[in-house]
Amino acid sequence: MYLKANIQTMLFDTPSIKIEEGRAEVGLEIDKKYFHALNAIHGAVYFKLLDDATFFAVNSIVEEVFVLTTSFNLNIIRPATEGKLKSIGELKFKSKNLFVAEATLYNEAGKPIAFGTGNFARSKVLLSDVEGYKNRKQ
Repeated sequence: MYLKANIQTMLFDTPSIKIEEGRAEVGLEIDKKYFHALNAIHGAVYFKLLDDATFFAVNSIVEEVFVLTTSFNLNIIRPATEGKLKSIGELKFKSKNLFVAEATLYNEAGKPIAFGTGNFARSKVLLSDVEGYKNRKQ
């Protein structure tokens, strides 16, 4: 479902994703089409990879409904121009309706290039009602 979503097919050629309980990894091969005018990855790509990793870290433990990003703080610490990127997100806090997750984005050499923290809330959209959804336990 993630890989076939309109935003994914429009933006990214071949993202990868791995989801575990409370943790998720999202990867992407850098392409020049993601660059801004200074020939490095645009901040929107950093955000998307970090948001996706934190979202799936949270939604891995919320099995009945989608969660929604309510806020996200992004910190870019170095540019990326080539190779593969990997964003690793982990759940840090959960309550009945609030979830907090953190993610770090790494370049191919394993150096952190960005990090962020997202706040998430439960939506009213049942996962079972979404076309293409498959529960990993099915």
